[in-house]
Amino acid sequence: MESNLLERITINSKVCNGKPTIRNMRFTVSQLLELMASGMKESEILEDYDFLEKEDLQAVLLYASKLSNPQSVAPIVAA
Repeated sequence: MESNLLERITINSKVCNGKPTIRNMRFTVSQLLELMASGMKESEILEDYDFLEKEDLQAVLLYASKLSNPQSVAPIVAA
């Protein structure tokens, strides 16, 4: 399941200058993390950004947790 979630995080040099994005869309991981950190509820984010899915939010949190743990290395496949 974890690897399925991480597949939602994509890195493509032609999308957002190679920043990690959600499903190769022009919506970055950092944008979603900022919304979450600002206190927006999951339901509010999903309502305001109808192209996002609940699993995208879970994927971003998992990705951030992997980045913050130097003992955890997860390969990211470039699109």
